[in-house]
Amino acid sequence: MNLIISGTNRERSNSLKIAKYYQQELQRKGESWELLSLSDLPSDITVTDLYGKRSEAFKPIQALVSAAQKFVFIIPEYNGSFPGILKVFIDACSFPASFFHKKAALVGVSTGKYGNIRGVDHFTGVCNYMRMHVLPLKIHLSKVHDELDSDDQLIDELTTKFVQEQINEIARF
Repeated sequence: MNLIISGTNRERSNSLKIAKYYQQELQRKGESWELLSLSDLPSDITVTDLYGKRSEAFKPIQALVSAAQKFVFIIPEYNGSFPGILKVFIDACSFPASFFHKKAALVGVSTGKYGNIRGVDHFTGVCNYMRMHVLPLKIHLSKVHDELDSDDQLIDELTTKFVQEQINEIARF
């Protein structure tokens, strides 16, 4: 089992749209991918699932993470890095069973022009600490609101080319 994580708890986010796009494209390649939006995390996660605690609400999420062998993290830019809720999620997951020696592909998303380059670099450091194997090809989707049509499909030919290249590598990874 593989898992795509939309790295924000913001409702109706561009990150979730991109996560769904990746899921659809990977499934077209015959891959089985589940999708987890961090908007589905328990609202009280910081008091129920950190420091050795485990809530009933987080158990099915932990089961998804534990079962996954590959991850695609869709990482929006928040204040020049990745969202705090993504770090809270990582911290809430069981260590090392959740991520140790598993594979990760990273996709940066921003409404600005750099596609969350710094945030993806910061998150790469977190992945390295957790001994994840990070796919070298990282995608940075800048001005993401201009990249999607009304059906949440990528419209720019060059962007689509690079995303498809990463998707092909994820499938082989």
